[in-house]
Amino acid sequence: MKPVRRPFSAVAPAAPRRPGAPALTAPPLDYTYDGTFEGLLTVLFTVYDWRAAPNSIQPEATAQSGLFTQPAHRETDEAQAARVWDGLLKTMDSEARARLYHVFLSEDADRELLIFRYVDLALRSPVDIAENYANADVRRVQRLAQMMFREKHRMEAFVRFEKTSDELFHATIEPDMDVLPLIAAHFTKRYADQRWLIYDRRRHYGLYYDLTRTDIVQFENPKGRNAADISATVLDEREPLFRHLWQTYFDHVNIPERKNLKLHRRHMPLRYWKYLSEKQPREQRFVPINNKRPPGEANLRLK
Repeated sequence: MKPVRRPFSAVAPAAPRRPGAPALTAPPLDYTYDGTFEGLLTVLFTVYDWRAAPNSIQPEATAQSGLFTQPAHRETDEAQAARVWDGLLKTMDSEARARLYHVFLSEDADRELLIFRYVDLALRSPVDIAENYANADVRRVQRLAQMMFREKHRMEAFVRFEKTSDELFHATIEPDMDVLPLIAAHFTKRYADQRWLIYDRRRHYGLYYDLTRTDIVQFENPKGRNAADISATVLDEREPLFRHLWQTYFDHVNIPERKNLKLHRRHMPLRYWKYLSEKQPREQRFVPINNKRPPGEANLRLK
């Protein structure tokens, strides 16, 4: 038997066709939504359903409209939001799609229109746009995603818990960006054996873990009092000792001769210091321990 030679075909197999976007031929509109990510996805669905490009996309609570314009408000539709979110995977991979969520959490002033322009570009491009850094919107999305990653990493490192009298571990943070949704999985996995609450003082909501699940909880803004005053009234009686032990440990592992304040502030910016136990005033003056002093004649003398 002779091997059968298959005829060579110069035509490459057809690549899967990328879904396109309909032409936005209707007059542009000023869209408003409820401020949630699902609400923004609903607006994106409406843009292509109505064929009307956005002049602006703003949260309803802070929307600013002109004298002769009527905002087109869209109520959040979970089904439409899920359809858009799943459909994005037809034009981008899961990592690029996640970057859009990170851009939304960045609270950038132009985030809604930036996300729309990125999605519209992806829909109309025959190739993946994730690394098309010649485009200003792609560069901006990548930059904001990197900033979110750094803020998330810092929050995972700089959160300091205090134990309350009812066995709840409480921490207050005030990040530049809305990172709580991104750090929930980290703390749920790392502190699965204790109840904890991480409160974002700037945005007045927090994450609460009750040993079974992590939920988002909302708080009213306590006027005239800060988070430290509130937590101090219910702290465990041993909490001052725990703080002192942590400060002592921090002082002992520090090497004064290698102090580099400029580098230290680069990795631990000043805006985080007010919530770090090791940066609070010392109740007792620090004295270096003996085993960190260089050996001298008195140390080497045998008894």
